Amino acid sequence: MTKLLKCDDVFCHDGFRLQFTMISKHAAPRMEKGTISICFVNNALLGVRAKGLDADALLRQADISPALLALPQARVSASSYSALWLLIAKALDDEFFGQDSRRMKVGSFNMLCQNVVHCKQLKQALERMLVFFDLTLDDLSARLSCDNGQASITLHERAQDGRPHVFAHETMLIMLHGLMCWLIGRRIPINSIAFAYPEPVYSDEYKIMYSTSLRFSEPNTLVTFDASYLDLPVVQDERTVRDFLRGAPENIVLKYKNSNSMAAKIRKRLRALPLDQWPDFEPLAKEMSLSASTLRRRLDDEGQSYQSIKDQLRRDLAIDYLSHSAINVADIAEILGFAEPSAFHRAFKKWTGARPAEYRRRSA
Repeated sequence: MTKLLKCDDVFCHDGFRLQFTMISKHAAPRMEKGTISICFVNNALLGVRAKGLDADALLRQADISPALLALPQARVSASSYSALWLLIAKALDDEFFGQDSRRMKVGSFNMLCQNVVHCKQLKQALERMLVFFDLTLDDLSARLSCDNGQASITLHERAQDGRPHVFAHETMLIMLHGLMCWLIGRRIPINSIAFAYPEPVYSDEYKIMYSTSLRFSEPNTLVTFDASYLDLPVVQDERTVRDFLRGAPENIVLKYKNSNSMAAKIRKRLRALPLDQWPDFEPLAKEMSLSASTLRRRLDDEGQSYQSIKDQLRRDLAIDYLSHSAINVADIAEILGFAEPSAFHRAFKKWTGARPAEYRRRSA
């Protein structure tokens, strides 16, 4: 029996725990929660490089090969990306990753969580969160406003070099939205989101993380959502905050991504099935109580297709097998349902910009 992961590695830091599991070569393929674009990895390392620290060493500790940075379409596992967050925060003693002229010292996010669980409603908790960031950071702040049943969070940046710091905005949004959703125990759908910077090459990731309604090169980064969520009670307490912190930041990065879209519902359905039981499009539409034309139109509105969703799931599985197993490429192709290894080679090159063997070498 061939082990897919070399050990049951456990990474711990300030109460956060990440576990890497073992599976056998002959086990059914596991459906990963998702992968993270290498672009986010590069962004997270900006503060590390600015301080002259060894970025490659941090990557290796997080089980990310530095060679993957040269592949713009590469992706890493959510657990590895979360481990990298913790390692960077520890190396910089900054949970805002060097994206502000003032450090957000390690332990700050823990203190914030411990504070807001005592609020009765989300609005009070959110207001405390915004005050916290206003006191902790010098260059970036956020303001809440409500109008005609719509709530807005606006980010204001005092960019020292005159350019918005993209990862600072991304980090603030991930922390705010993830913590808000956790406090009320449900995802808060984002109606629209504008960004105070040009559209990045990985903007499709935002559609999954936030909303399909995106605008770029706006005066400010602005998030809108239904104001009724502000009146919902905080359902967390001192006991549940400990579990939340043990799972952070992975549970912030992935748990509260956009799960209400049609594409997300289809992903969830397919992850629950073996690959050889994935339904054709028309049976899937019937299963979801929709006509095939309606389902196709709904996916078109989200910039997705059934084929692209299946490809994304196969891509993530392929990356996991190539990065963490000794299974040969032909067997991986068979597991993923490709009739010929050559078809898998072509598809993988399209997904990641590299052939499977090259990706495996760079991941080593």
